[in-house]
Amino acid sequence: MYGSGDLGRVARDLLARCGHEFAGFVNDFEREEGVLGGFEEVRQRHRPGEFGVVLAVGYKDLAARWRVYQRVKAAGYSLPALVHPAAYVHSLSAIGEGSMVMARAIMDVDARIAEACVLWPGANVSHDTAVGRNCFLSPNCALCGFVSLGDHCFVGAGAVVVDHRQVPAGTRIKAGAVFA
Repeated sequence: MYGSGDLGRVARDLLARCGHEFAGFVNDFEREEGVLGGFEEVRQRHRPGEFGVVLAVGYKDLAARWRVYQRVKAAGYSLPALVHPAAYVHSLSAIGEGSMVMARAIMDVDARIAEACVLWPGANVSHDTAVGRNCFLSPNCALCGFVSLGDHCFVGAGAVVVDHRQVPAGTRIKAGAVFA
């Protein structure tokens, strides 16, 4: 698991609920309990094909998070999509590699999330909505039908994007806001 902070702790629980085994944390900056080492050090002992990687770098710097995703991919690791058993994902929806869908998040008919996204509990991606790469959807936010959310976006807790809207890449929508 690349990242050992708050998201890493939550992702570790999600990993277990999805039936995967946790091998340890990768952290390029800190050595704390459970950290196996930095990425270059860890990849020498945990080779692609034998291990996958969960991206647990937070949303404060989405550009840095995306660079980590690209680094892991370039090294040949798979990044499994993790879906909590208590999430609702319609059979006609699609989840990109390395994305996480937390408990009670909803993905309706033809909802699509790209690579490296995080849907927190209660996030609602309504029908025919597309979420770009490396996006964070906070608890209880709602993307209504036919929304297009660009890459590297952050949607705050309880925020709403009304139907048929295109949200530009890199947009940060504050908690409780309405994007109309």
